[in-house]
Amino acid sequence: MSSAAAKKTRPKYLSLSALLFEIRLPSTAWVSGLHRVSGALLFFPFAAWLLYLLDTSLASEQGFAHVRDEYLKLPLAKLGLTVFIWAYAHHFCAGIRFLLLDLNKAIEIRKARMTSYIVFAASILLTIAFAWRVW
Repeated sequence: MSSAAAKKTRPKYLSLSALLFEIRLPSTAWVSGLHRVSGALLFFPFAAWLLYLLDTSLASEQGFAHVRDEYLKLPLAKLGLTVFIWAYAHHFCAGIRFLLLDLNKAIEIRKARMTSYIVFAASILLTIAFAWRVW
């Protein structure tokens, strides 16, 4: 073993606080990470919750009235719908961005950063526009 390899410092194990506060990730990395988070949110909790709401509302007129008049008036349900709207909007916009990257469009660093900022802006604007109706 050479002396250069022996003197090499071993990498630190990264903690969540290091990832959030010490390491500055570029906007493209944030779009990619939030794309995964939004996809997981859409699949795991929200799919079951929305299927429950659909089943309840289609079961009878009373079930539909209960979902519309009582359940969706709760602040926690409205907050959940707002998070669902953000997850869907972000996943949709980031998915289009990744499809363009797969077609070798906007793959240069400046254009990639610009499209990541566009994804953030579009998902926030779509969330505000649709959440306005919820609240």
